[in-house]
Amino acid sequence: MILTVMAAVPLLGALAITLMPRGQSSATAVKVVAVAASVLTLVLSLAMMADYDVGRGGYQLTEKHVWIEQFGVHYALGVNGIGVTLILLTTVLTPIVLLAAWDDRLPTSRSVNSYLAWMLVLEGLAIGVFSATDAFLFYVLFEATLVPIYFLIGSYGGPQRTYAAVKFLIYNLVGGLLMLASIVGLYVVTSRQGDATYLIGDLSNLDVSTTTERLLFLGFMAAFAIKAPLWPFHTWLPDAAASSTPSTQVLMVSVIDKIGTFGMLRWCLELFPGASDWASPVVITLAVISIIYGALLAIGQDDLRRLIAFTSVSHFGFIILGIFAFTSTSTAGSTLYMFNHGLSTAALFLVTGIMIARRGSASIQDFGGVQKIAPILSGVLLVAGLSSLSLPGLAPFVSEFMVLAGTFSRSIPAAAVATLGIVLAALYILLMYQRTMTGPLKEGTEGVHDLKPVEVASLAPALVLIVGLGFYPQPLLNVINPAVDEIVSHVGVGDPAPKTPTGLAQQTEGGEH
Repeated sequence: MILTVMAAVPLLGALAITLMPRGQSSATAVKVVAVAASVLTLVLSLAMMADYDVGRGGYQLTEKHVWIEQFGVHYALGVNGIGVTLILLTTVLTPIVLLAAWDDRLPTSRSVNSYLAWMLVLEGLAIGVFSATDAFLFYVLFEATLVPIYFLIGSYGGPQRTYAAVKFLIYNLVGGLLMLASIVGLYVVTSRQGDATYLIGDLSNLDVSTTTERLLFLGFMAAFAIKAPLWPFHTWLPDAAASSTPSTQVLMVSVIDKIGTFGMLRWCLELFPGASDWASPVVITLAVISIIYGALLAIGQDDLRRLIAFTSVSHFGFIILGIFAFTSTSTAGSTLYMFNHGLSTAALFLVTGIMIARRGSASIQDFGGVQKIAPILSGVLLVAGLSSLSLPGLAPFVSEFMVLAGTFSRSIPAAAVATLGIVLAALYILLMYQRTMTGPLKEGTEGVHDLKPVEVASLAPALVLIVGLGFYPQPLLNVINPAVDEIVSHVGVGDPAPKTPTGLAQQTEGGEH
């Protein structure tokens, strides 16, 4: 029941603050209730971690109830190490973004009640997505997450918010419709083989033709590639990020977009292992293009929000590359990368959001010399930026290294080209930092004062985790590895055998004789 309770708490919190009085006099109370609901959810996620048996593997903390009997649909929840990791990311980031949203300037016609309620609804739905073990339930929750994001962008974003919200919705609805076609296909296939079912345990043992498996795979993969976002399906992201508030940007890129890469692991690889292997050369190629393309476009951006959005296109390329390299090291690295990217991108979006709000502009050209008047803000931006470029000692380095190391053993050309993304990352982060923080103080930046206590409090947990996991990622890897090993073995590709020099092999054989 803990998974249901954990998803229900933020939804009940959203209902509570929706029913509270609206206006400036009650705004503080609304914010307190929202933060309290998110903190309670975080406590429940830590209790979930305590109940989860790290060494056992498989799906744990399971729940199953018949939902729509005639279609074989169940309300079924359960988590493996990958789901646990992403639920923890969600529950860690939500209190951070709610604190960061404390002083957000909202349109005069909009209330803080609805703004924070949509964020809590998004948290509850995300927890449900990461724990659903019924494909139909997953699809319903997958589509439901579009609603809060649509309203958060369209009602509370910048001047281009309507265009960005509609573009986001259209792209993701198209992906959802393609997944729906595969969901219907699963019903047809399972009903012909016996009782219709959408449970992942039953679907992973389906006996289908190669053509059918590939068609079903394509429906799921298209939806996940758009959500991830993978080049060339990424174009909705820069517009959505540029037209959102910082808190919405974090929830969208650090949490909701992870549903795409999570779905590839849980549904594509587990349900369609043969088709995943068949599609892997194309997916790896698109992932490598994403890495380089996103990095190059980030270098050329003047808008801070679009720059970070394009860095995420590059980082998601690394995650997808690791997934479809099909090695234990690369897949574990990809899962860890999802968590670490969520932290580093959250810190980047929040600190640049503070800068933009105080300067009144998102243009890099309008900044300069900020470190002279805001040293703490400058330091936070530096740490967040260095984590984004995967500096050794910060969390993303470990995961990026694992992705590349695992990919090298599968495809040297793909790994070699992807490694160029590290060099390009140094360029786009360091150039951004240099132009905004160093040099003479530019006219108009005097209002960019240093961080306030509530802002430091919202950013500190992410920074502590970035540094802590950079030096000691083993606790998360202990949770991730058993699930990854099961998925890789299910695909049936297996880790490549270590290559031994001929002379050493001959000596070994001679010694044995």
